[in-house]
This record gives sequence, C-alpha cells and structure tokens, in this order.
Amino acid sequence: MTETPHSLRDCPAPAKLNLFLHITGRRPDGYHALQTVFQLLDWGDTLHFTRRHDGRITRRTDVPGVTAEQDLTVRAAALLKQHTGTTAGVEIEIDKRLPMGAGLGGGSSDAATTLLALNRLWQLDLPREVLQMLALKLGADVPFFIFGKNAFAEGVGEALQAVQLPPRYFLVVTPKVHVPTAAIFSEKSLTRDTKPIRITDFLGQQSFSSAWPDQFGHNDMQRVVAEKYAEVAQGLQWFDQVAPAAPARMTGSGASIFATYRSFDEAKLVQSRLPADWQSTVTASLDTHPLFAFAA
Repeated sequence: MTETPHSLRDCPAPAKLNLFLHITGRRPDGYHALQTVFQLLDWGDTLHFTRRHDGRITRRTDVPGVTAEQDLTVRAAALLKQHTGTTAGVEIEIDKRLPMGAGLGGGSSDAATTLLALNRLWQLDLPREVLQMLALKLGADVPFFIFGKNAFAEGVGEALQAVQLPPRYFLVVTPKVHVPTAAIFSEKSLTRDTKPIRITDFLGQQSFSSAWPDQFGHNDMQRVVAEKYAEVAQGLQWFDQVAPAAPARMTGSGASIFATYRSFDEAKLVQSRLPADWQSTVTASLDTHPLFAFAA
C-alpha cells in the first residue's frame, strides 16, 4: 500500500468465510437472528482513493451490474461525509477480484475498506466503534470488516467477539450463479430454529495445536441454496465424491463453497483435480484486517 497526503493506493478489501452459519430465530424487526464465525482471507479486492478538493464523491471504475449510486463504496463515502460534515471528496477506483453473489462479503468488505481508508485520508480520526455503527447502516457484514479480527458473531452479525483461529489454507470454489441473499432468507423452507450455542462451544471444538479445524456446526442456508441452484449442489457433491477428506461447506448465502487444508500444496493438489471450467482459488487465512490500524 502506498500513501501520500492526497491518495491511498493498493488498499486491501479481504474476503471472508462463514465457518458455520446458524439461524436461531427471527427478530421482532423482521431480521434473522444469526450465530456465525467469520474468517478473514488473504484474498480480495483492491481499492485506490484520491482526495478531491471539490467535495465530490466519484467512482472511476465501472463495476458490471452495479451503478455508482448503488455501489457500497460510494454510499460508504457519502455516509461518512454526511456524518462528519467534512468538505473533502474522493475519487474511488476498484480492482474487483471477488465474485458477486458468492457469500464472500466482497461488497461489504469494499465498503469497510472505504470507511477505514477515508478515516485516514480525510484525517477524521473516528474511533472503531463509530465506524462500526456507520457500517451497520450499509449492511450486516460490514461491521465485521471494520472490527478487523476473526470473530464469533451474533444478532444480525454485528455483535462481535474476537476469536483466535489456527492458520490454515482454503480452497474456495465459486459456481457460476449469483445467489440473492434476500431471496434465500425469504424461503419458506429455510429453518430458523437452530439451538443457540455459546462461544465456548465453538472454541472447545477447535484444535489450536493443529492446522486442521474440526467441522463445527453447519450452514442453515446450504440445503435451501443447493435445492435451488444445481451448480451449488454439484460442487458440494464433487467434494463428497472426489475429495472427501476435507468436507466442503457453503459460505454465507452462497454460492461459494470452501474446504480446509493443512498446507498450500495440499489445497493446490485438490484444486488441480477440479473441472477445468470451475472458478476457484487457494488462499490463506488472515488474523487481522490489513487496514486495522486505520481506526483506534
């Protein structure tokens, strides 16, 4: 990352995985009550910010299917500007690598990186708690990326407790489908009654002396998505039949599927056996968001 008084370039926006995702009920406000563990990945989008002195917020890069007005980076910048009253503006560029509608948190991570970077570039010095409050207005996953550490999450995903996770590698496979989160949450067949757990239930199942984590819990959305999208079902079935040693699981509301490995080489070996036209990547875990220091 390079920094000048007028720009911040090469700002990472890392992806996330939901190591499990339990839906424990529906709240009075209509939102679903969740429990999950968020895992940061050493893979994501890259954003660049150039300060403008005319107060305008502009997006220089086209993102297919997303207008500037819909873009969470533009909305995040506008929200921060409104909250602080700053007269500064910004030009935003996005090197988009993370697929959309994949459950990897790409748009949410981009929004969080925008809040963190502009907190620094605009010299606002807002504390992390304030940025997390603003982030929740943009989406339920955005506060996690501001929080900046792997976390056990509850509520709609905004009540966060840091957790220590062992280092490991992930093979992430993304079927060629876009899964709309809201539509999956609205499915009548989605179960919403998983028994709540305590954070100690999860931590007690983790082996911190090994890079091989236990397969804790499940993803309540996985069955629904697999029934609606044959490509997701096919990906899960491939792991069951070809590489069962590392059970695969869907992240978020899909469509991405991931499996966990002890080493980079082990993950790459399984990746080499995937059908040639499948989109996939091998990536390492992260402990801390690369821009963690941009908020106090």
